[in-house]
Amino acid sequence: MLPIWTLVVPALVGLWALSCWLYDNLKSVVQIVIAVLTPYFVPAENKTLVERFGKWAVITGSTDGIGRQYALQLAARGINIVLISRTVEKLMAVASEIEQKHQVKTKWIAADFSQGRPIYDKLRQELDGIPVGILVNNVGTNLEYPDDLDRVPEDKLWDVININIAAATMLTRIVLPGMKQRRQGAIVNISSGSELQPLPYMTTYAASKAYIHNFTLAMQYELEPFGITCQLVSPLFVTTKMNNFSTTVMKGGLFIPNAESYAKHAVFTLGKTKQTTGYWSHGIQYCMIRLGPEWLRTLIGGIMNQQFREEYYAQKRSTAKAQ
Repeated sequence: MLPIWTLVVPALVGLWALSCWLYDNLKSVVQIVIAVLTPYFVPAENKTLVERFGKWAVITGSTDGIGRQYALQLAARGINIVLISRTVEKLMAVASEIEQKHQVKTKWIAADFSQGRPIYDKLRQELDGIPVGILVNNVGTNLEYPDDLDRVPEDKLWDVININIAAATMLTRIVLPGMKQRRQGAIVNISSGSELQPLPYMTTYAASKAYIHNFTLAMQYELEPFGITCQLVSPLFVTTKMNNFSTTVMKGGLFIPNAESYAKHAVFTLGKTKQTTGYWSHGIQYCMIRLGPEWLRTLIGGIMNQQFREEYYAQKRSTAKAQ
């Protein structure tokens, strides 16, 4: 007869592993449910985003896709908006749209984050005097299509580093002194499901999102004593121009929402949970992906990106024939 410990120890290890998995994957859902139910039991806790965080939000990469929709959703909640993006004409158009639809104040700042360090003095000056309550670090760039590292233009690699990593880091640093002084505010960092594993043929993009993941979770610990929220948002595929290389992704579907649907869900989670995929079906996918070991996720990611590269080439061939 086997000793009792040979049965108990594996059972305890399995129970511990299952508990950790359930906690990691269900804590966001539980936090949201608690936040939704709390006002019914504690009415004093039913505060608007303006009351919780402040009257002004800054959104980077705010003229297209998820960033533009975040700006519209926050404006619909009575928050004044600072738009930061590269193209003046687009900034003016989105600012006008927001003011007409939601009667809030707007300010826009033209800035090209691919330029790196030189732009931040200007941003610091432009934001001086604005009590930033919410910062949405959304700006990001991807490769034109999945490809081998040595075939990606060097300028594009620098863009990924300067835009995906430096922008969130430096803008967070700029707004934090004011938030700490007011003991109020929220930092929202838009990461990606690619943070989950190394991603062949999109090596730098996935690595930049792993940085955002770790950066955000560390900042949560630093900022908790000041009453400042730091939220990690990790979307999977959304039908935005960043994914134009794939005809499959751009078709959309139940698990691939458009930017408007995604942002509605994601903004709803602000102030309710510190970590989320931002969209219900993405939460299911994220949970299932994590079941596999890292080597398997990496393998599947590499195969998937090879397929996306073929879709990109097919689009190019189709365009060439049409011309």
